[in-house]
Amino acid sequence: MTNMIKIRGIKKSFGSLEVLKGIDLDIERGKVISIVGSSGAGKTTLLQIMGTLDEADSGSVIIDGVDVMKLNDAQRSAFRNKHMGFVFQFHQLLPEFTALENVMMPALIGGVPKRTARQRAEELLGFMGLKDRSSHKPNELSGGEKQRVAVARALVCKPDVVFADEPSGSLDTQNKQELHRLFFDLRDKMGQTFVIVTHDEQLATLADCKISMKDGRITDITESES
Repeated sequence: MTNMIKIRGIKKSFGSLEVLKGIDLDIERGKVISIVGSSGAGKTTLLQIMGTLDEADSGSVIIDGVDVMKLNDAQRSAFRNKHMGFVFQFHQLLPEFTALENVMMPALIGGVPKRTARQRAEELLGFMGLKDRSSHKPNELSGGEKQRVAVARALVCKPDVVFADEPSGSLDTQNKQELHRLFFDLRDKMGQTFVIVTHDEQLATLADCKISMKDGRITDITESES
């Protein structure tokens, strides 16, 4: 397996608070990676720096051979749209649009022809078991369905990696388990790479690689035996 993300010497402070204290990390393509640790460990900050949503004070983030910290804002935005997908704890779907339209949106913004975007969105919703819900608006969907739509939206531009921050944090046990199973199905069937910040011990342990953080440092990296 090739390393898709290579992080070296990442430091980040907010004022006098040092949140990341020199992070080195390699992430392999086609793996589900979990990042765990107590609140304030620096997990979300690290995820946002990997996803180019925030900038490190020093160090390097190389994704698919590109040092993203050397890109300007416009280049970084274009790189993010092409190579990355994001799933957050709260689905952030646009309420006035249907599930299908929500999933199509990033592809249309990225210049994909409408017909192609629609076809890709329909395929993904079918994969998520939401084919018959595609014309429903978010307020007509359950919490689990909304989060699956959000995952489909993250995948519509065929990203190299999906970054997820507490994706199952607002779901009940059954929907949580279904969402977690979905990540592994997508890894197996589409070769999708996921980097997931989670407090959910079950998901963290199921991952191909579990990264533990404390006080801005990586304290342990556990590879799955499977």
